[in-house]
Amino acid sequence: MYGTGILKGLGVTLRHFFQTYADDLRWAGKGGRYYNDEAFAVRQSPEAQGVITVFYPEEKLAVPERFRFVPFLVTDDPPPGQRWGHDWCTSCGICAKVCPPQCIWIERGKLPNGRPKPEPVNFFIDIDICMNCGYCAEFCPFDAIKMDHDYELAGYDRSTAHIHDKARLSKPLSYWQEISPKRAAAEEFGRQMAESAKTKKKGPDEEAAPGMPNDVARQLPYRGAQY
Repeated sequence: MYGTGILKGLGVTLRHFFQTYADDLRWAGKGGRYYNDEAFAVRQSPEAQGVITVFYPEEKLAVPERFRFVPFLVTDDPPPGQRWGHDWCTSCGICAKVCPPQCIWIERGKLPNGRPKPEPVNFFIDIDICMNCGYCAEFCPFDAIKMDHDYELAGYDRSTAHIHDKARLSKPLSYWQEISPKRAAAEEFGRQMAESAKTKKKGPDEEAAPGMPNDVARQLPYRGAQY
């Protein structure tokens, strides 16, 4: 009342103003307050003082593991001299069917005898239409499509830069394990359990399967009896 709120707000602004200069002096002999990984980590922590502005693109905030942007296709790790390995995608078309904005197009391969081949010849995603919902990754029965963390996709030519083809969408399994290690570990554990259930016969003397760490188990999506 009577301007006290304005005075309090100005007090907060002045405090941050002076704390920023004090923090500049504190980091003067340690490489500076800005464009310094150590100082940037402190600026984003509860111990931060003064201005906490992120100077993008030189400084970038780390995205969480479950951050999702444009999808990509998972392949086996490539042999030497290649960009990617064998496709996990079987071109079943489930991702295209569940996609709300219908931004996925798939052309299935064919064997020499004309029968369908469980591999895509062409795979396109229009990133201007994609709403990054993650339905394609959630419903894929082969874990062959994942949500990327790369959000810097601006371009000047929509017809070439914003329609991603199979060559641009394909990325090796090691890339997925790098950007999302806990989820990748949980999915690998689920695949191992599913494979052991197929190859082993259950019996009274069979030992129980080893338990999954809690931090890994929390990364598993709910897919009924698949895991």
